[in-house]
Amino acid sequence: QVQLVESGGGTVQTGGSLRLSCTASGDISCISAMAWYRQGAGKERELVADITPTGTTWYGDFVKGRFTISRDNAKNTVYLQMNSLKPEDTAVYTCQADRSPYWNPSCVEYQYWGQGTQVTVSS
Repeated sequence: QVQLVESGGGTVQTGGSLRLSCTASGDISCISAMAWYRQGAGKERELVADITPTGTTWYGDFVKGRFTISRDNAKNTVYLQMNSLKPEDTAVYTCQADRSPYWNPSCVEYQYWGQGTQVTVSS
């Protein structure tokens, strides 16, 4: 099994920055793409950013130009640099990792989820 542990959440003022980290442990040989999701109070979970094993990225329109996703495959870690934060960015941010045959043909597709870290942006 795979465990995902997030860190870096907290409370910041409008316009501030935070850097989230997510480190995978356990049987990490099958992990391929990794992503960050978020869910605000009373809202549905939404995809914030995604990154493939080779570094191709995707961003939700609501964070383009402000957030940057990156990864260090040697450290089994994905990052989310968040700049110019707004109150509407307040949410629980959760790390997600895909299991796929990208690294090993014997790997079966599956999704792993972290427990989430709270990000609060005050006005």
